[in-house]
Amino acid sequence: MTTSQQPDAPKPVAPKPSAVTPAEVHPVAPVAPTPAYTSDLGEAKQFAEVSDDGVVTLLDGEEKVEVGQVPEASTEEALAYYVRKYDDVMTQLQLLKQRLDTDASNQELLKTLDQINQTIAARQLVGDMAKLRELSTQLQNDLVERQAKFQAQREQAIAEQQAAREKIVAEAEEVSGQDPDKTQWKQSTAKMRELFEQWRTVQKTGPRLPRATEDELWQRFRSARNTFEKNRRAFFSQLDARNAEAKKIKEDLIARAEALQNSTDWGPTTIQYRDLMTEWKKSPRASRKDDDALWARFRSAQDVFFKARDAANAELDREYEANLAVKEQILKDAEQHLPFKSLESARAIMKDVRTRWDDAGRVPRKDISRMEAAMSKLERALTELEEEHWRKTDPETKARTDSALSQLEDTIAQLEADLAAAEQAGDQKKVASVQEALKARRQWLEVVQAAGE
Repeated sequence: MTTSQQPDAPKPVAPKPSAVTPAEVHPVAPVAPTPAYTSDLGEAKQFAEVSDDGVVTLLDGEEKVEVGQVPEASTEEALAYYVRKYDDVMTQLQLLKQRLDTDASNQELLKTLDQINQTIAARQLVGDMAKLRELSTQLQNDLVERQAKFQAQREQAIAEQQAAREKIVAEAEEVSGQDPDKTQWKQSTAKMRELFEQWRTVQKTGPRLPRATEDELWQRFRSARNTFEKNRRAFFSQLDARNAEAKKIKEDLIARAEALQNSTDWGPTTIQYRDLMTEWKKSPRASRKDDDALWARFRSAQDVFFKARDAANAELDREYEANLAVKEQILKDAEQHLPFKSLESARAIMKDVRTRWDDAGRVPRKDISRMEAAMSKLERALTELEEEHWRKTDPETKARTDSALSQLEDTIAQLEADLAAAEQAGDQKKVASVQEALKARRQWLEVVQAAGE
C-alpha cells in the first residue's frame, strides 16, 4: 500500500451490526513521533465490497465480514471511513514497535498490544488484515523476547546485588569475629562504618532482592555489627578498668619515689630506687597518654635524688684525686719486683703494699675498677708463688718425686750396663737402641730433679 490524501466522509448513520458515531468518522490521530499511516484507497478496494446503500463488507481472505453502513455517502466515502480505521490500527502498531526501543514497561506494551488485537479481531475496518496480524504477531514475539531479555538482565542484576551484599556481610562477619584482644579498634571501626555505607549504597542503587534473601542477609549484617559493637564496648570497658588499676599502682610507686628523693643516705636509697624501678617494669601499662605522664613524674622523683647523689659523689671524687696519685705510686713501686722470685721477699713486699694501700684511702669512682685490677695482679703473683712452693714442699709430692728419681736412677744404671755389654759384643743394633732409651731416661731424670728443687 502507498499513502495518499483521503476525502472527508459525510456524517454516517448507525451501521450494521453496530452504529458509528460522529467521533468515529473523524477519529483523533494518536500522538506519535512518526506520521500516521495512510492507506492507498485504490489498493484498499481489493479488501472490501461497498453496496449502493453504503454497506461495507470486509474481504478477509476467503471470508466476508460486514463491518457497517455509511448512508447518504458515496461508495468511496463509505470505504474511506473504514479504511481510516485500518490506518489507525496500523499507526498504533507502528508506534508500539517504535516504543520497543524505549524503557517503557513491558507489561504496559503487552496490554496495549492486547487492546489492538481485540480491535483487529473485531474486524470493524477495511484493509490487509493478514498484514495487520503479521505485524501484531511479530510485535508479540518481540515483546516476549524483550520480556525474556529483561528477565535475564533482572536475574543477573539480582545475582550481582546478592553477591555484593554477601561480600559485605562476609567482611563484616570477619571483622566482628576478630579476637578482641588483638583487634585494631580504630581501623576496624572505620571498616565497619565503611561497610555500612557500602550496604546503603548497594541497596539504593541495585534491584530489590527477594524478601527472604534480603531479610536473611540483613539479619547477618546487623548481627555482625551488633557483635562488633558489643565486643568494642566490652574491650574498652575492661581497658578503662585495667588503666585505672595500672594508674593506681603507678601512683603508689611515684609516691614512694617522691618520699625518697631528698634522702642523703646514698647507698641504701640507690638500692631502694633500683627496687622501685623493677616494680615499675613489672607493673601493668596504663593508656599511652597516662603512662607517659606517670613515667615523667616517676623519673622526675628519681632525677632529684640521683642528681644530688652525683653532685655529692663528684665532690668526693675531687677529694680522692690525691689518694689516687698515692696508690698509683704504690703500684709502680710493687710492680718493679715482678715476677717474684723469693716467697719470703714477696710476702714482705705485699705486706708493705697492703698497709700503704689501706692508708691511702679511697680513689675516685671512675678509677676504682682499674686500681683494683692492678692490685689483684700483685695478689695473684704472690698466690701463684705460694702454690708453687707448696707443691715443692708437700711431703706427699716430695715422696712421689724421690720414688720417681730412685726408679729412674736404677733404670739408667741397668741401661748403662746393657750398653757396655752390647758394645763388648759388637751388637751395633742393640747399642743404638740402648743409647736412645738411655738418652730419654736421662732427660726425664733432669725434669724430675728440677721439679723436686
